[in-house]
Amino acid sequence: MLRSVFIVTLISVFMPFMAHAQSFPQKQIRLIVPFAPGGSTDIIARTIAEPLGKVLGQSIVVENKAGAGGSIGALDIARGNKDGHVIGMATVSTTASSPAINKKVGYDPIKDFQAITNIAASPNVIAVNPKFSAKDYKSFIELVKKNPGKYSYATSGSGGIGHLQTELFKSLTGTQISHVPYRGAGPALLDTISGKVPIIYDNLPSAYPYIKDGRLLPLVIASPKRLNSLPHVPTFAEVGLAPVNRMAFYGLMGPAGMPKEAVEKIHAGVLKVLQDPVVRKRIEDVGAIIIANSPEQFAAEIKAEYDIYRDIVAKLGLSLN
Repeated sequence: MLRSVFIVTLISVFMPFMAHAQSFPQKQIRLIVPFAPGGSTDIIARTIAEPLGKVLGQSIVVENKAGAGGSIGALDIARGNKDGHVIGMATVSTTASSPAINKKVGYDPIKDFQAITNIAASPNVIAVNPKFSAKDYKSFIELVKKNPGKYSYATSGSGGIGHLQTELFKSLTGTQISHVPYRGAGPALLDTISGKVPIIYDNLPSAYPYIKDGRLLPLVIASPKRLNSLPHVPTFAEVGLAPVNRMAFYGLMGPAGMPKEAVEKIHAGVLKVLQDPVVRKRIEDVGAIIIANSPEQFAAEIKAEYDIYRDIVAKLGLSLN
């Protein structure tokens, strides 16, 4: 009898420690997408969420938290529970351009996040509504130069990669077009294809379906070389704008202080998911390139992009005011 009581007592004392020591993950994982549904970040997130959940043994729920060029959702990631059950999508907008131009984002892109992996990179594109009178890059430049301030361009938000890259484009080309920010690429695309805004700077994965079916006309892309899917579209480097020829990335990150086990398991899970030909095809079919690097490599990428956009903001004297 005394022995049974002793065993029960030991179990009650050590149960909390045993539960804490359980292998990650122990519950559902939140995957925060800091933009509205329908954009490139959302597409990549939803492509990997279900298969990654199966690999990890817990479901992954995607949550869209849009606004302020992605910084609202990024702040939610930074403030998330550090046990590994809150992660989010990392983009150039949230980790580089937004914090570079807006000192009030509420987070440090280098210190407040744990990089996990860069899932994929994609070209960016300047595209127009098919009814726009310019049908190629040369005629586009000629038209906007002749009509300063007449046209506007849509992006996924103020301070995002589309905003800063187009401002750099304007500086290098001496053009004047007005910025119309949205809460993500999804609504920006809808207004461009409807004709409310004639021009859009977007990441290719979200724009490509509309390009493919003729509802958007691509003029120039940010890519190391011309794409097989868009062989007639020149790169920014080809038209003499090498500084704008920067691709976007879509990675995973969590709040700083995540357990090493959680980081390693999520990273390994993503690598396994990206070995699936079906998943790879879904990502590559929208113009993205699989990267799948290490947490350390991705952290270095984030810092490099942040430094570049800080220089752009300083050089052009950009602000959100």
